[in-house]
Amino acid sequence: MSKKRITAIAQINKDDVEDLAFGCALLGTGGGGSVGGSILEVKSAIRKFGPVSVVQLEDVAADGLVMPICGIGAPTISFEMLNNGGEAHLLRQEVERVFNKPVVAIMASEIGGSNGVEPVMWASRLGLPIVDADTMGRAFPEVQMGSFFVRGLPLTPIILVDFQGNSVTITPTSGESAESESRAFTIAAGGVALMADYINPAATMIGNVIVGSISNAIEMGRAVRRTQEPIARLTELLGAQALITGKISEIERHTHGGFVRGSVTINGTGIDSGRQVRIDIQNENLVAKENGRILASVPDLISVLDTQTGTAIATEEIKYAMRVTAMAWPCDPLWRTERALQTVGPRAFGYDIDYVPIEDSVR
Repeated sequence: MSKKRITAIAQINKDDVEDLAFGCALLGTGGGGSVGGSILEVKSAIRKFGPVSVVQLEDVAADGLVMPICGIGAPTISFEMLNNGGEAHLLRQEVERVFNKPVVAIMASEIGGSNGVEPVMWASRLGLPIVDADTMGRAFPEVQMGSFFVRGLPLTPIILVDFQGNSVTITPTSGESAESESRAFTIAAGGVALMADYINPAATMIGNVIVGSISNAIEMGRAVRRTQEPIARLTELLGAQALITGKISEIERHTHGGFVRGSVTINGTGIDSGRQVRIDIQNENLVAKENGRILASVPDLISVLDTQTGTAIATEEIKYAMRVTAMAWPCDPLWRTERALQTVGPRAFGYDIDYVPIEDSVR
């Protein structure tokens, strides 16, 4: 998996939360849920239950059960359907019942958006450490779009709970059924649920996850906080390409089938005057196009940022006339393998186009 390592952090306290949220919003590529409310929830949990230890998989007992955790559903609905604080306790209870062994650590299923931030809250509430890794290195909208599936690991039972206390255990026979069955429960639950998937012993996870995700996200936040030129700093830090700088001129956004779908159009300003870029979304930003030409596409990361602050804007929070910069940068090498592109490449989302790495598509 990813070999890029930075200085690993050992603990998350309330002073780290905003930096973590900044990085997670950026890696969310518009999806994973807005981080605004999550910041408050995580700080509150840390004040009440204490800081969260951050561990590497190698530091966890080989047979220790690690529970990847994430919210599933349409981010727009999460604004109205808040968690009740007990979902993770129920999720842990159900996981331990199904696997007949205790959970010793949790892990973010995806580091993007609130799904990268809220696991810290759940870890604090549960009194468990969190693993410095995830299964995506970004956010993707569907259940099978994770490193374990791409690596060909067997599907484990997927366990979901909702804010009313309902729970369900699914033993999927394929990646497609993992997505469709999980999505069906989520829709029945009102559009959002909490999920644990690819639950495995630590030894099984080693070599099959994106390492350093939490440390990486926090470092992004710290790096931008120290600069007066956030867009330039992020471009350097990520090896990113600026696609366009301008203002939001059109938004098409609707919630259907447990996803937010639509598009965002940016009209260029300044040196980009006369240009227009459209970004298609399915929770996350999928494809950026200009006059029919593909500028960037999944699995590379595409984010829409506030031009002044460099803060990434979630798809559900983009508003008309916002001044933004769209940028794209390379995904983890895992996602450029043949099996991965079948799972998360443009054709997996219905586009009749081949994937072209961002380094080659924007010149």
